[in-house]
Amino acid sequence: MVLDKPTIAAAVVTHNRLDKLAVTIERLLAEPVAQVVVVDNASTDGTAEWLFSQDDPRLIVHRNTANLGGAGGFSVAMEIARDRTAADWIAVMDDDGRPEPGAMAVFSNMDLDGWDAIGAAVFHPDGRICEMNRPYRNPFWHRRAFLRTLARMPFGRGRTGFHLRDADYLPEAPVCAVDMSSFVGLFLSRSALVRAGLPDPRLFIYGDDQLYTLKMRRQGLRIGFAPQVRFEHDTAAQQAQSGLVLRPMWKVYYMYRNALIAYRVAAGPWFWPLVPVLLRKWRKKSADYGSDAVLFRQILDRAVRDGLASRLDRPHSEVLRLAQGN
Repeated sequence: MVLDKPTIAAAVVTHNRLDKLAVTIERLLAEPVAQVVVVDNASTDGTAEWLFSQDDPRLIVHRNTANLGGAGGFSVAMEIARDRTAADWIAVMDDDGRPEPGAMAVFSNMDLDGWDAIGAAVFHPDGRICEMNRPYRNPFWHRRAFLRTLARMPFGRGRTGFHLRDADYLPEAPVCAVDMSSFVGLFLSRSALVRAGLPDPRLFIYGDDQLYTLKMRRQGLRIGFAPQVRFEHDTAAQQAQSGLVLRPMWKVYYMYRNALIAYRVAAGPWFWPLVPVLLRKWRKKSADYGSDAVLFRQILDRAVRDGLASRLDRPHSEVLRLAQGN
């Protein structure tokens, strides 16, 4: 029995998506949250003015002087939520990811005993499961998941061997343990946040949630997936059969550089044997980029070199020039 309902602070990161942010903030302020921390990554679309015009005392607004990317924004937002609120749990989300009505109340009524973090079930607005936010169990840590993944790889269904099943999303399904959960609807207990620290801001975008939650698990922290806590992700990202097609092209660099860094954590001693398999798979994705196929391969090559060297200091301005073919 849950005797005392936990207090929740939301941590939201935004950049030039005022239309989506406004919906998310309205949704959050209609929920039983103690504070809503919003970090504005130097938006130029009127976001700052809109945020500072809001008069709800639960809002804590911080504006970065430069765009630090999602990873940098989450690092700041989670630090503020940790240090400037007294909430028991911090719920992390993008500006286009938001709780479905009633989701926070559902979370508050859960039996959270034994869990350090809880990942929500994330859906598109039309009700489809959002693939980019599907949690997984690291196959390199679970023998059965590893064998399922190997068996399905020749059929192009390798990820189904270790990602959660559709059946796990049914509202009546039990909370289950996972090793990775995304930063759309991730609830972190205060003690877990203190122990795990902050995301690495140098990642800029992509993979920061994978690295963060995988490292949580390596520290012995317990992450559950709660299908009854539903979030909506209003994203326009396209999912091809072989994975995401990224636009603008500079995002390709961060996706693959950070993926290699995450694979190193996930795979451990299996990392180097895995690298050739990943590179063959990724280079085939150039077909999804049409006239930008050559540019995709050029960016991918640079991302791979930096990822293998664990290089995180390449300036974003240089990545932008690379995406322009320079």
